[in-house]
Amino acid sequence: MPMPILFAAAAAAAAAAAATAAATAAPATVTLPPPAALRTQIEARDARLFAVLFGLDCRPQRMAELVTDDLEFYHDKDGAAFGGKDMVDTFMRICAERSQPNAWRSRRELVPGSLTVDPVPGYGAIEAGEHVFYERRGEGPEKLAGRARFANLWRLTPDGWRLARVFSYSHAAVK
Repeated sequence: MPMPILFAAAAAAAAAAAATAAATAAPATVTLPPPAALRTQIEARDARLFAVLFGLDCRPQRMAELVTDDLEFYHDKDGAAFGGKDMVDTFMRICAERSQPNAWRSRRELVPGSLTVDPVPGYGAIEAGEHVFYERRGEGPEKLAGRARFANLWRLTPDGWRLARVFSYSHAAVK
């Protein structure tokens, strides 16, 4: 291989390696708000997440604004899911199903006093707690259906708080 082509190939390989490393590198360090403001911001983002998840407004950008591209979701009943795009696609499918007049609809409520928010310096916050779920068919009566625990990792990005990791577990029916 002639030297100029060899150097060009080596430079291209180095550039590709650098691009791959940059894409997988840790996010830039961020400055977190003080503890009270951190808790308020995470509580607000949590409320928005579940309003979007269980609402009937099926706009994909609403979900996309809430999650990272590399989202990881672990659920003790449904398994694991990876990627923000997959989350948005799943949201759109479920939202469309829920929009039918006689479909099952759910609502989530935090268990009072269960929520904790802890900082992850330079990155974001861990939110954990318990929640209960209510279900109803169409516009019928609502019934308490289940209870679970959760731990969410929120990443503070230049665009705001985004959900990066989810652990949803200890799901149990409520009688």
